[in-house]
Amino acid sequence: MNDRLPSLRLSWQVVIRNWMVYRKDFLANISPTLADPALILGSLGMGLSGYVGRIDDMSYAQFLAPGMIATTALFTAFFESSYGFYVRMTFESVFKAMLTTPIGVNEVVTGEFMWVFVRAALMGLGVALVLLAFGLLPNPLAIMICPLIGGVLALPCAAIGLLASAWVRNINQFQTVYSFLIAPIFYLSGVFFPVPSNSFLGHLVQWSPFYHGVKLIQFTVWGKADWSAVLWHAGLLGFFAILLCGLSFRFIGRKLTT
Repeated sequence: MNDRLPSLRLSWQVVIRNWMVYRKDFLANISPTLADPALILGSLGMGLSGYVGRIDDMSYAQFLAPGMIATTALFTAFFESSYGFYVRMTFESVFKAMLTTPIGVNEVVTGEFMWVFVRAALMGLGVALVLLAFGLLPNPLAIMICPLIGGVLALPCAAIGLLASAWVRNINQFQTVYSFLIAPIFYLSGVFFPVPSNSFLGHLVQWSPFYHGVKLIQFTVWGKADWSAVLWHAGLLGFFAILLCGLSFRFIGRKLTT
């Protein structure tokens, strides 16, 4: 344990560096994160509630609300660890400079994951406050729990971005990753409509860490779930987080040392 403390301190320096850059354009950086969920809720949630029947005794806006927190974690993590990481690695040579200090490859990657966790959790808190303002947060405990779930959900989403950063040959290729992986995950993981458990899509989304994060946040916001379902989705989210983060350490580590 004592051997890991110096490594974690060095990783935290990566978080501090990213925060110092992020806060320079703080309002510009947080505005899409908070505005997009509000616009989706306003246009789809409020706009379609009168046309869409009730879902599990909820209006469409109430059904849609928890997915906005999960969506924030997904996009915060993926874009930060794909475009953001790639720019820092390729164009700004930030990591080359870091590797000339006591900070090593493991500290860089760990620091990036820590930064994504913190940022996604804070953005999740911001979106939860927006939902509270809209009257769409029936469970008060969700204010404290959902940001933590969002932070954990951000880890496998960030790992996907880091794996993409390790494999793409230029920054334009991230558009392919977004179009054929992130967008389907976003639209088909239960944010906009319930996924029938016995359908083909219901079986397919079990392989999506985002789906399990959406379910956990839905359980928390709505304040209703059985413990077997909570443990199932939490266990699979943890499994995907460990698996994808482990793979990203391996592949992005090679990229940083070449």
